[in-house]
Amino acid sequence: MKAICIKQPWAGLIAEGEKTIETRTWQTTHRGPLLIVASLGLVQPMYNSMKDWYIKEHGLLPITYQVRGAALCIVDLYDCKPMTRRDQKAACIDIYPGAFSWFLRDIKIIKPFAVKGRLNLFDVSI
Repeated sequence: MKAICIKQPWAGLIAEGEKTIETRTWQTTHRGPLLIVASLGLVQPMYNSMKDWYIKEHGLLPITYQVRGAALCIVDLYDCKPMTRRDQKAACIDIYPGAFSWFLRDIKIIKPFAVKGRLNLFDVSI
């Protein structure tokens, strides 16, 4: 299965259904199942504020935001096109030069399992 590594909290936001567009500076022709892997790295400043906000609004932080270095969920990647301002809310990020929107749907949470991250799309046996 094709997989992609995404830093926290972005990976957790995808698993929770809050982020339905992933952005990259490159496009992909891949369509279909995509394994979302939470990388070991964090987007640190935002992660702290996101964590504080989530706990304040919802109580305990979901496990999907805490997992790192492991697969979190499988999504359906159904489209990829240049990012527009309309994509910003679903991508949880402002538009930036050269960005492509990867449109995700049909999230299936899985039991996390360790995955060694890589750049770009890569194959994982599940």
